[in-house]
Amino acid sequence: MKYLSLEKYCKEYMEYLGTAKTERLSYSESVRRLEAKGFKELSSFKKLKAGDKVYRGYEGRTIMAAVIGRKPIAETGLKVVGGHTDAPRLDLKPKPLYEKGGLVYFDCHIYGGIKKYQWLTMPLALYGTVIRKDGSNVDIAVGDKPGDPIFLISDILPHLGYDQAKKTRDEFFPAEDLDVIGWSTYAKAKKDDDKDAAPKGDKNALVEYLKKTYKIDEADLLSAELEIVPAGMPREVGFDRALIAGYGHDDRVCSFAGLMALIDAAEGKTPEVTASILMCDKEEIGSMGSTGMQSSFFENTVAEFIERQEKDARDIMVRRALERSSMLSADVTAAFDPHFPDVNSTGNAAYLHKGPAASKYTGGTSKGGSSDCGPEFVAEIRKIMDEGGVTWQMAELGKMEKGGGGTIAQYMSRFGMKVLDMGTPLFNMHAPWEIASKFDCHQTYCAYSAYLRS
Repeated sequence: MKYLSLEKYCKEYMEYLGTAKTERLSYSESVRRLEAKGFKELSSFKKLKAGDKVYRGYEGRTIMAAVIGRKPIAETGLKVVGGHTDAPRLDLKPKPLYEKGGLVYFDCHIYGGIKKYQWLTMPLALYGTVIRKDGSNVDIAVGDKPGDPIFLISDILPHLGYDQAKKTRDEFFPAEDLDVIGWSTYAKAKKDDDKDAAPKGDKNALVEYLKKTYKIDEADLLSAELEIVPAGMPREVGFDRALIAGYGHDDRVCSFAGLMALIDAAEGKTPEVTASILMCDKEEIGSMGSTGMQSSFFENTVAEFIERQEKDARDIMVRRALERSSMLSADVTAAFDPHFPDVNSTGNAAYLHKGPAASKYTGGTSKGGSSDCGPEFVAEIRKIMDEGGVTWQMAELGKMEKGGGGTIAQYMSRFGMKVLDMGTPLFNMHAPWEIASKFDCHQTYCAYSAYLRS
């Protein structure tokens, strides 16, 4: 099979990763790339025929796209590569502005699993959208453009941090203190103020700034989705430039690979079985909500596809199609880190520069939260990878009783479809800056392309 070259693919991926700092930005960038390759929104089609390139989005955060195969979906199901585009971060609370000790802060709420200390003293950016009462919106993006200010969470100096150092990792910095400096100019003192009183941060000045700059008032923040993410663009690591550091590899590295693999499928011979991708939201908080994989978005979209293929579309057709489908659950895994060898299962760790890692099951000690893929589908994927010339590895996510994690595989396998986890190994997973191997990024894309085109 013919694939994009490693350097071309990684250049495209780094551009995407620097653009897609949030799930909304990932959605819009994915739609832009799909439409540039001839994909059209589902409502454009009254009927779907072999070779049609279609996508359906929901709430600007979750998207499914497909190249319609030669055989009806109701008969053969679909091939799916499914990943997520949300990433651990800090969200502004609905009423985020408050004054303390002469500063104005953004009051934040943790989204997803993070180590709190990694976000201290880190240059941060603010992204998101504000919806006014009249339904109009304003997008905000501050911290990454040249000349932009950044935002920051302060920490105590080591000279005065003796008491802090005695606490555990989770205790020494309370979650409620993960608040970001948004404004530091003092309010003007009144004549009758106590001269010895602590200065007050000028929240009103920040509110006026928001009104002037974005034409929003403080009440508009009640209906906003504003996210604090690391500032800075993806960078190459090491003199050999073989690694990529960036925010949100988990899981945009796999979602983007699926996107590019689907574009490959669209530009080649029409597949026999419909090839599709899912780029979903909310995985980092349990796949809940209307845009998460526990919603009905996926099966609703499949039903919409079948309704445009069959004269007499029925619910049972959707159920049968889902059961006849298969999926690569496209999510990252932990790479063996020489500094922390004791957390890895002997002989079953994933390594950098050895390609994407397939995981028959995830979960913790007792495989909790995993789909535990059957050996028949594992054998099928082995054959596809070998025929596609893909370098890949089989791995587990660490030793039993050392932790664990899950993916969207469990929510897809409930339809009866065959599901195997397969994704890129990472250093620093869930940290503000994660590290991936260029070779692994490229081979992940090759793996998904081989699967969708097989």
